Amino acid sequence: MKVSCIVGARPQFVKVAALARQMKTPPVIIHTGQHYQKNMSSVFFEEMQIPKPKYHLEIGGISQGAMTGRMIEQIEEVLVKEIPDCIIVFGDTNSTLAGAIAASKLHIPIA
Repeated sequence: MKVSCIVGARPQFVKVAALARQMKTPPVIIHTGQHYQKNMSSVFFEEMQIPKPKYHLEIGGISQGAMTGRMIEQIEEVLVKEIPDCIIVFGDTNSTLAGAIAASKLHIPIA
């Protein structure tokens, strides 16, 4: 089963770290860039040994509406390319909302 995880903020990095350790096949990680500063993003991947995101969308530092809209567009492009069996989103961030909308429109199951 091919699983994609959409993350973008610190609490999601912690959750994907725990999940990835339990999976037989590592998930395809899509990092939206919502938290983009080193001390809020890459340091978590390094210190928690989270698999490196296959995609880093680098969407951050803009208004909430613009951020969410761009995330939906770019996540959709990745999902069309990857064709996952399901996606996993965590929490209540712009990244979660955008990932859920993109997957829903493509009829990809969401967890």
